[in-house]
Amino acid sequence: MGRNLGTLLVGALVVLILGALSLFVVDQRQHAIVFRLGEVVEVKTAPGLYFKVPVLDNVRYFDVRILTIDTVEPERFLTSEKKNVLVDLFVKWRITDVRQYYVSVGGDELRAQTRLLQTINDGLRAEFGNRTVPEVVSGERDKIMDFMREKANEDASKIGVLVLDVRLKRVELPQEVSEAVYRRMEAERKRVANELRSTGAAESERIRADADRQREVILAEAYREAQRVKGEGDGKSTAIYARAYEQNPEFYAFYRSLEAYKSSFRDRNDVLVLEPNSEFFRYLKSGSRSASKPSK
Repeated sequence: MGRNLGTLLVGALVVLILGALSLFVVDQRQHAIVFRLGEVVEVKTAPGLYFKVPVLDNVRYFDVRILTIDTVEPERFLTSEKKNVLVDLFVKWRITDVRQYYVSVGGDELRAQTRLLQTINDGLRAEFGNRTVPEVVSGERDKIMDFMREKANEDASKIGVLVLDVRLKRVELPQEVSEAVYRRMEAERKRVANELRSTGAAESERIRADADRQREVILAEAYREAQRVKGEGDGKSTAIYARAYEQNPEFYAFYRSLEAYKSSFRDRNDVLVLEPNSEFFRYLKSGSRSASKPSK
């Protein structure tokens, strides 16, 4: 009886061991390849519980999540201007065909990263060699990244992976080149500033000249209008004087003589040398004769 129980226990243990060796689980983050005596017999891409032949079969798992290649040191590239630039980048990629991935790089993630970086670096050297520093820094940076993603995918598809993104984190000049570039940029900014100052000074002079011209035109028009008004006033004054003279010429002549006497003898020290019988003393003489006549 005891011997039979021991046999049952041993049998149950063997069944459990064989069952454990016959089952394997693939979760949603993984794909699995089933090998039989070293040959690929099946690829599991869906998550779940699967069976295999114990001892003969073995399973290898591959992470199919998005992976990142981040360069430790920036790479040096040469632009069309024969200037070195330092480029720091990262690559986002993932496995899409596990069988092809295993056949191409032996399922080695490091080998896959090395191949992708080699392809991307070769493409970047060609692209940077056709562009200037301003273009690779900002002008056509997005174009370069899109082009490199497409080109990298052409080679990546041969090893069963997909390149999701190629991103240039930093593009900068080496220290020895940066100083020369900064000096040239400073000189260029000074030149532009001087041009703007010269343009502003010329524009200022033009505005001042135009303002002076407008001032002269306004003053001339105002003077002309003043002369016109003055002429009209003088004409009206002359007409009034003429009408008054026509009404009483003798009185008008007498009034003008009084004005002349007033202007001539304005000060006590004024001296006027005239002949006694001058016409200037006409009304003075006539006034004296009128005073010497006896009243009736």
